[in-house]
Amino acid sequence: MDATELRALQAPIKDKYKTDPDAAVITLKANGSLDDGIACKVETGRALQIAGLHPASGGSGRELCSGDMLLEALVACAGVTLKAVATAIEIPLKSGKVSAEGDLDFRGTLGVAKDAPVGFREIRLRFDVETDAPQEKLDQLLKLTERYCVVYQTIKAGPKVDVSLQRA
Repeated sequence: MDATELRALQAPIKDKYKTDPDAAVITLKANGSLDDGIACKVETGRALQIAGLHPASGGSGRELCSGDMLLEALVACAGVTLKAVATAIEIPLKSGKVSAEGDLDFRGTLGVAKDAPVGFREIRLRFDVETDAPQEKLDQLLKLTERYCVVYQTIKAGPKVDVSLQRA
């Protein structure tokens, strides 16, 4: 897909959202069921994945770790966003890699130290791209990728989250 095809694909969608802002608000959903043991079966839309405790908190390592899944979602979203932006602003990418890593202090989630945070202390997202584009275009690519990556912006901004517990 080139920039012209991308613009043609997105133009009617953007026009609709300009005239009907409510149409742009979509609710994404994720569902899971509590499984045997300390695990949660997550519906991904493609298959069922079983998430469990990370080995650093007592897990077997056989199930997916939700922290890894968060980083994987960030990599996926950032990679797709970077490709879309590169296409839109006509930066040819020969190849590229996206990686994310984050630091967790498991004392927090295990309740061992009250001063230890529960959650990532820091997340590092990195792009390695092979391209002949000049540095100013790459700077623009990174800036726009950060601006339009849903998962990155969600992690960075920390949206309001409502949590509830009910009897089934």
